Amino acid sequence: MNPRISPDLVPAWLPASGHALRSVGVHFDAIRIADFTGEQVAYEIMAFTDFRAGPIVRTATGGRYSYFLLPPKSAAAYVWPAGARDLGRGGREAAFVGVPALYGNTWPLAWRSLPCAEAPFVEPGLLHEMVLRVAA
Repeated sequence: MNPRISPDLVPAWLPASGHALRSVGVHFDAIRIADFTGEQVAYEIMAFTDFRAGPIVRTATGGRYSYFLLPPKSAAAYVWPAGARDLGRGGREAAFVGVPALYGNTWPLAWRSLPCAEAPFVEPGLLHEMVLRVAA
C-alpha cells in the first residue's frame, strides 16, 4: 500500500490490483489531454501543489493521454480549450476511464500523481488555469 494513503482513506473507485474501468460523472469527472501537452500540464500542476495535485493517470500506449480526475459533476463548470477534452460532457454520453491500482502491475496505466488525503481529486479551477497557461 502506498504510504501516502491510509487504507481507510483509499477511494472506493480504486481497484485492489491491476486496473479497472470507472464511470466518468459517477466516481469522478475526467479531463483528457494528449501527449506532451498532458505531461506539461501535469508537471505544472504538480509543481504548483508541491506534488499533491490529486489523481492524474497516464497511459503508455496510443495517444499517451493524461487523465486528470476531478470531483464528480465539476468539469462542466468550465469551457475547456482545444486539446483538453471533458469526457463527461455534462452527462450527454457515457464515458469510462481506466484507473490503475496503487501498486503492482498496472501496465499500460500508471499514476502520474496519486490521490491523497490533501487532494482526493484534482482541483478543477487550478487545472483549468494550468491548461490555459500551457496552451498559450
